[in-house]
Amino acid sequence: MKRRLLPIMLLLAACGTPQQRCIDRETRDLRILDRLIGETEANLQRGFAFETVTVYRRELTTCLEPVTIDGATRIAPRPCFDTVRDTERRPRAIDLAAEARKLDGMQARRRDLARAALPGIAACKTTFPD
Repeated sequence: MKRRLLPIMLLLAACGTPQQRCIDRETRDLRILDRLIGETEANLQRGFAFETVTVYRRELTTCLEPVTIDGATRIAPRPCFDTVRDTERRPRAIDLAAEARKLDGMQARRRDLARAALPGIAACKTTFPD
């Protein structure tokens, strides 16, 4: 799923104005931290977290195999197994106190990043006026 979204996101990012692209560069870490803060807040509300696990399973499929019959080689279907990779979201227990401390730390860091991004945003607006 993420691989399919990347080209779309790159196209959308290329569509922004130079000012928007500049501001996006200046606030990248801030946006990542906002996403992580939202995830941590949701974990605290639920009382547990989710983890993404890659699962491999065998799936019966049809393979094409060369077969020689009466001196002639032909492609013939045969049943075979293929390994399929899948991802699952599984619930995971968390230490609520540690998660709350982590959230406090991220919120403090967010304030610092927001403050540090202001001069860069102002420079973007000066360099690339709308």
